[in-house]
Amino acid sequence: MTSFSFRAIATPLSLLSLLLLVFARPGFGAMEHRFLYFPDKDLVTTPAMAGLAFEDIRFTADDGVALHGWLVPGRPGWPMVLFCHGNAGNISHRVDNLRLFHRLGVSVFIFDYRGYGQSAGTASEEGTYRDVRAALRVLQSRGWQPAQMIYFGRSMGAAVALQLATEVSPAGLVIESPFPSIAAMGWHHYPILYLLLGWTFSARYDNLSKIDQIDSPLLIFQGEKDLVVTEDMARKLFDRAREPKTFYLIAGAGHNDTYDIGGAAYWDAWRLFLQGVFPELPEIPSHPQPGDTP
Repeated sequence: MTSFSFRAIATPLSLLSLLLLVFARPGFGAMEHRFLYFPDKDLVTTPAMAGLAFEDIRFTADDGVALHGWLVPGRPGWPMVLFCHGNAGNISHRVDNLRLFHRLGVSVFIFDYRGYGQSAGTASEEGTYRDVRAALRVLQSRGWQPAQMIYFGRSMGAAVALQLATEVSPAGLVIESPFPSIAAMGWHHYPILYLLLGWTFSARYDNLSKIDQIDSPLLIFQGEKDLVVTEDMARKLFDRAREPKTFYLIAGAGHNDTYDIGGAAYWDAWRLFLQGVFPELPEIPSHPQPGDTP
């Protein structure tokens, strides 16, 4: 559910049709929203349906937009993962990820950006940044400090987590399938269309210009066979990032199946990163069997 938005441009529309679409709309923002964000309003499941205790949390961004998220508690005193999902679906499509974090022992707070799931409003780059700042404030109001947190983001969510890390340093940053920028994605996949239409997009998500500002330990996950965000794109970010940093290539994985294909090795990469960032934690066991609890 995290396929990158520029794939939506690969439609039967001709270049002329696309141009007519741009100039027929009342504003360019409508087109940007159509091609960058793929929100789903319906929640298809909950953590409870996967056997996880959770708290339903309603909160508000600083511009008044009402937001929604789930907090799944882990072991008392263990770290918190602030989870920024990708540009499609909503939080209910990430319940399997929540089960992984639960088995690792950490707490996790996942939230929907404006326009997604039960969150109000309409998505935009600045809106997603406002939303993650509001999510951080929720956790801080409950006693969690950034030094106790891992910020985690997938695909577009990697850009959101990265932005927050430039403003408030976490204990660690984990980004999965991260792209250099919207421009890099456009030029790579659809150079002619991006040449014609790229100027209409206000969203930049310019991760490459920000990654060297991060002073927290960094882990990058990347699918070896990802055709949406290619390995070389993720490595550009990694090469520019400061130490300490780790690049973990998931053999055989594409853009949307890193968790499934990664299996035990994916688990162990998370386990080793957590224990490196939080050496005071008891040793986290190796990859659990289905149904195991922390």
